[in-house]
Order: sequence, then structure tokens, then C-alpha cells
Amino acid sequence: MESTRPIPFVEHLGVQVEAMGEGTSTLLLDLRPELMNRLGTAHGGVLMTMLDVCMAKAGRSSARHQGAEDHGVITIEMKTTFIQAATGSRVIARGVCVHRTGSMCFCEGELHDEHGRLLARGSGTFKYVRPKPSGARAAT
Repeated sequence: MESTRPIPFVEHLGVQVEAMGEGTSTLLLDLRPELMNRLGTAHGGVLMTMLDVCMAKAGRSSARHQGAEDHGVITIEMKTTFIQAATGSRVIARGVCVHRTGSMCFCEGELHDEHGRLLARGSGTFKYVRPKPSGARAAT
């Protein structure tokens, strides 16, 4: 289950949705030179984006799982803990919705490299928003 509306920035990064449904999501990103910092590791902003999007998609899929219409979400707050540098060639992000109300969801996410090493963890609060009409800017 994936968003029908593209997110241009996420597409620009090359993020791929591997799975999304029932309050969980899994995203993949192959690291390219332009996504690295000057130390040769993945830029922190790229990793934070992966956490933000995997949690948002988990929250969106939780709303759908509960029978809600196709809501988008906006990030209210997010905490990120970087554990070790992303030096590999791929980052895997997994998100889970740990609790939801009618208007908000609370999610957690983890990033691993292709060898299973934990790179970062995040938690976030997201607000559900109704879809905008076609042609209008959409939320994550």
C-alpha cells in the first residue's frame, strides 16, 4: 500500500518503498556520492529524512488499517539519535506506529545498513490531515 501522490524530495533522493501496511513500513535507499558528507558517510539530513518518511508512512498505513480515508500526515515533532555512521551502500528504514488517536499518531523508526548494523533510531508525532484536492500540494 503506497501513496498515490508522489513526494518530489523523497523521489529525488531515490527512496524506494519496499512495504507499507497495517502500521508498518520499510524503505530502501542506495547511497550515492551526492548523498554523502565530506567524511564519506551518509549525510545526517538524508538519514533523518529516511526516519521521518518511514514513520510517516507507518502512521498513514495505520489510519488506512483502521478504516480511515486516505489521510496524509505532517510531522509535529521528531527526535533522532545517531548511533553509528552509515558507511555502506544501502540504508534500510523500518517504521512502526506505536499508538494512534483520531487526529494523531506516535511512531518509531530504525535505520540499518545492508549488514544489519543499527545506524539511527527515531521517534515522532504526526498529525493526520485530510487529502487536498488534486493539483494542491499534499502532505507526506
